[in-house]
Amino acid sequence: MRILVTNDDGIHAPGLATLEEIAREISDDVWVVAPESDQSGVSHSLSLNDPLRLRQVSETRFAIKGTPSDCVIMGVRHILGDQPPDLVLSGVNRGQNVAEDVTYSGTIAAAMEGTILGVKAIAMSQAYGPGGRGNVRWHCARTHGPRVVRQILDVGFDPGILVNVNFPDCEPEEVAGIAVAAQGQRNQALLAIDARTDGRGNPYFWLAFAKARFEPGNGSDLKAIAEKRISVTPLRLDLTDEPTLTRFAQAFAG
Repeated sequence: MRILVTNDDGIHAPGLATLEEIAREISDDVWVVAPESDQSGVSHSLSLNDPLRLRQVSETRFAIKGTPSDCVIMGVRHILGDQPPDLVLSGVNRGQNVAEDVTYSGTIAAAMEGTILGVKAIAMSQAYGPGGRGNVRWHCARTHGPRVVRQILDVGFDPGILVNVNFPDCEPEEVAGIAVAAQGQRNQALLAIDARTDGRGNPYFWLAFAKARFEPGNGSDLKAIAEKRISVTPLRLDLTDEPTLTRFAQAFAG
């Protein structure tokens, strides 16, 4: 099996090294194509007005001055060329990608791009807690990742589907199991603007979530992570809402 590994945190990210280890436990044919710098939150953007600069790091590792989606396209269409990958693995992201994160995440977008190009794709993210970005338990994803990927591939999934996997913020032995979960929804009332002033008296702002108690919905990816379970969520490329499509078709029929 040929595996293409990518991410949105950049070629030097520890999560990418973790995912490469996971991939090499599944196959000895692993290629890495990742952004030259951090591309978190770029979603499914493409570099249409700038050239893509390619840097070869080693025989099977490449850095692209571009987005995660650019990396997958370059990996599938150019670097691997006549021998495209059988699987795209994206991540392991620093921080969970659940609920609305799915629409913003470059990690998810890279898996989407793989799916668009006809390659099975799985996105993987590692949640972290109060300890912050400097205290991510990569070993949780490293320990459970190979088994989860193998199980997903054994079960299989149809074209047009990608799989979003999130590992909870806990020690590997504390993981309470795997939850096949729906995409959750946060309380957007908690979305806040953190207004500040720089040294010259000019205002600037950060997007942030206010700290408040929030009970995630049952069966959701948010709930799974809160309960120290690995969440596995299949996502569709086709965003069409069928019930509304039918209702609109009836309304506009005349």
